[in-house]
Amino acid sequence: MQRIADIQSLIDGIVHWETQQAPNGADLTVDEVFRVTGPGQLDFGGSEFAEAPRERLAPTKADPDDSYGWWRLDEGTYIVRYNETLKCTEHQPARLTPLRRLLLAGADHAIRVLNETERPLEMLLRVGAGGCDLKENCRISRVEVFTSA
Repeated sequence: MQRIADIQSLIDGIVHWETQQAPNGADLTVDEVFRVTGPGQLDFGGSEFAEAPRERLAPTKADPDDSYGWWRLDEGTYIVRYNETLKCTEHQPARLTPLRRLLLAGADHAIRVLNETERPLEMLLRVGAGGCDLKENCRISRVEVFTSA
């Protein structure tokens, strides 16, 4: 597998390309945060699948004149929805990894490989005992897109 050189053409919803571009991919930003409020359900065949219920959280501004607000997250499980979506296929998969600074801020998410486009693109976020504050449009993940020969 080889990395795609022109990754920008495969991403919709970029907030600010000059800031989000990275030597080996691009950073993804947070659009919405949801608190997981109960259990989901999985079965073998999928006929009894049910998504975990969730509650949308509103960011709060420290000052009314601020352009962006913050999500003040306590320990727990959340779902983040990205501003961006990726054009992925079986022959052009993408890998999402947490940024190091997300880990250092007390939160984490799994590494995911996508081989189809998901709209909206979401990720399960785990926040540790100390909590974690996320500012609107903060960068939390890095995407790398590959091509298979």
